[in-house]
Amino acid sequence: MSDKFFKRLVWIVTAVVLLVVVGLKLLPPPAETPSFLFVLPHIIGGINAACSILLVVSLIFIKQKKIQAHKITNVITFMLSAVFLIFYILFHFYHKDTIFGDADHDGLLSPAEKGLVGNVRYVYYFILATHIVLAAGVLPLILISFYRGLNMQVAKHKKIVRWAYPIWLYVAVTGVVVYLMISPYYNF
Repeated sequence: MSDKFFKRLVWIVTAVVLLVVVGLKLLPPPAETPSFLFVLPHIIGGINAACSILLVVSLIFIKQKKIQAHKITNVITFMLSAVFLIFYILFHFYHKDTIFGDADHDGLLSPAEKGLVGNVRYVYYFILATHIVLAAGVLPLILISFYRGLNMQVAKHKKIVRWAYPIWLYVAVTGVVVYLMISPYYNF
């Protein structure tokens, strides 16, 4: 596969993923919700935690010049991220967004509920907004760096990983933070 073809593929995959995720916001949820669905946010949070740890382990391996261990760790992290994306899409297809602070789970944020969470709402929404924007932006960087790493294009890999790695790590860690902050407000 040529680099030119792969770059086109990366942009197509990125566009499709973004369109699907945005499309989830526009579609009404189906009337029936599968019972297994309610465990997905916990699995998604766990996957983000695992990816956070694996990204750090991957960095340690490459600093120690353990290239094969670095590659294997990144393949596992990449596969977990793909599973995360599938579970994320599945969950948000059936279940619309949870409102931060909605303690009575009625789908509305009353003035009393707003008062209870106070300024923590702003912290949550800042973390969530940066998480979402950076997650969307880092996807093509991850795909390109993964391809370059697997094909031993080391100089090109290093050049893009300089940007991809810290953003991917931030997205993974903030994914855990968002999960921990929103989970008390799930209505299941």
